[in-house]
Amino acid sequence: MSDYQQDLFRYVAEEFAEDFHQGELPRREFLRRSVLLGGSVPGARLLLATLGVTGVSAAELAAAQTAAPQNEAATNSYHVDPADTALEAGPVTYQALGRTNYAYVARPKGIASAPIVMIIHENKGLQPHIEDVARRMAKAGYIAMAPDFVSIDPGSRDGGTKKYSDIAQVSAIIAKLAPPDLAAHGLEAVKFLKAQPGAQAEHFGMVGFCWGGGMTWTMSTLLPDLKAAVPFYGPSPSFTDIPKIKAAVLGIYGGQDARITSNAPATDKALTDAGVKHEFKIYADANHAFHNDTGANYNKADAENAWASTLVWLRANL
Repeated sequence: MSDYQQDLFRYVAEEFAEDFHQGELPRREFLRRSVLLGGSVPGARLLLATLGVTGVSAAELAAAQTAAPQNEAATNSYHVDPADTALEAGPVTYQALGRTNYAYVARPKGIASAPIVMIIHENKGLQPHIEDVARRMAKAGYIAMAPDFVSIDPGSRDGGTKKYSDIAQVSAIIAKLAPPDLAAHGLEAVKFLKAQPGAQAEHFGMVGFCWGGGMTWTMSTLLPDLKAAVPFYGPSPSFTDIPKIKAAVLGIYGGQDARITSNAPATDKALTDAGVKHEFKIYADANHAFHNDTGANYNKADAENAWASTLVWLRANL
């Protein structure tokens, strides 16, 4: 496993641990997810040791392994109705890299052409919330696409994220994906987005959340034609790659999200040293994933301000 792949794996493991320590994830569910990530009870024990979680027996892990998944409650509340008649929106598939890939595309109806924005999902995969974000972007006048990175996994080829009812299983799959495969999938998704009818490929932006914020940072180092990027509370890219960024970057973070935001000052300096146009917005009272209105950390006022700031940044730089 490469250093970067270890970082991505660690990111998911630490997110589970953080939710557990903050009381948002019951102990049994945290241990079940640790077994999923570790691949076995012995693997989970090693993982927990690296996270500083002690006092967990093999028997407790084995019992947790058979527990029913405890997913977040489903929601039928959307900012933009999936059936909104002003949009053309829905799931799509496309062939690339020798497989069927899954995604969600939303676009304004009746507009011949528009700028394009890729939306990159959290480590939970392509969930209804991210599809709603794509529709929100379409309502703002963009052709938006949210690719499903779970498409990479050989066991997920017949449905991607939608194949799984256990969100933790999706997170475990994503945590173990190889960085070269992630990059290749992202680049192919960009090609598909640019090939959409009326896509103004020269006006190209990207927005990502949590794990997808980290992927947005990474993709910005690989796409010299990317004009604007907005990573929401995503782990920073390798600082040696920051000079490759040509996009204007708006980094959005929560002040209470110490695990991620603690690296923001160093990232800010690296961007400044490299001459990359950028701004950081740190919301003092917000925690990780504060934009996701289906999650426990949703902060309505800061989420709405961050979304408005995102649209202003895209309009100014696309």
